[in-house]
Amino acid sequence: MTETAVPDVKSKKFRMVDYALIAMMILPILACIVLKVLFTPASEGVSIAGALVYFEIPAPLMNAYVSESQVNSWAVMISILGLCLYLTHGLTAKAATKRQLFAEWIVEKCEKLVHDNMGGFFAEWGPFIAAIMGLSAFSSLICLLGLFSPTGDVNVTFGWAILVFVLIMYYKFRGGLWNYFIGLFKPIPVFAPMNLIGEIATPVSMAFRHYGNILSGAVISALIGSALTGLSKNLLGWLPGVLGDMPLLRVGLPAVLSVYFDVFSGVMQAFIFAMLTMLNVAGAVPWDDWNARRKKHNKPEIQNTAA
Repeated sequence: MTETAVPDVKSKKFRMVDYALIAMMILPILACIVLKVLFTPASEGVSIAGALVYFEIPAPLMNAYVSESQVNSWAVMISILGLCLYLTHGLTAKAATKRQLFAEWIVEKCEKLVHDNMGGFFAEWGPFIAAIMGLSAFSSLICLLGLFSPTGDVNVTFGWAILVFVLIMYYKFRGGLWNYFIGLFKPIPVFAPMNLIGEIATPVSMAFRHYGNILSGAVISALIGSALTGLSKNLLGWLPGVLGDMPLLRVGLPAVLSVYFDVFSGVMQAFIFAMLTMLNVAGAVPWDDWNARRKKHNKPEIQNTAA
């Protein structure tokens, strides 16, 4: 297909590829649901537990566990990949499909968000920030399907935070290792321990903020659901037949709470994590020290132009 050719969206080949990509989005999540049903032990009443452990891998120091968090994370990543391929299937120079218009809108918004918060030097960070927001948001939203949210596992969010911390330190070292070391003793040497703790606190706070908000929402929803079940049994247990056994008070209110705890909070935490990533990375670059080093090597100075 040439750059200007319009894809035949009605052709059998085009539709077959679409069906395969849709299956790529859906099947991993369905597989996670099946695993959840097979491995979840029978229980009565409210149950607040962490991720299920599917199996162990023997190792010299300690066994490695393959848990629900890891499996669901991979399922979300595969589904997001399928969504990206679906939206970009049949791209042309001029948008000929609604999916391409939607994909272009996402790209434009992400690029604008990066430029407004990080500056022109980080213009190529759009895909990375979009990946962070997409992975975080979808990892939180799969709880609507009864699956464990990977963002409710501190190991997952801590892994993301460590990746961001590595990027932060990479840009801080651009000004030179010695300059970074001296900076820990500013404004006065006695502040060095606090400055060092502040460096370590960045990934810790990012990880626990995301994990804590998602986990607390799941716990509150479970407790309210359990309380409504008991209240329904006490107040409406006198109803005849099946009506007396049904938790009628759980109809409606948990769904309203889920809109906040699962949908709004999950999407908001994804946005906050992405914003913290952009601000921490962009604010870590020691522009004066870096340009001074470049000047010594007869290289042009770098200006981080903002919008």
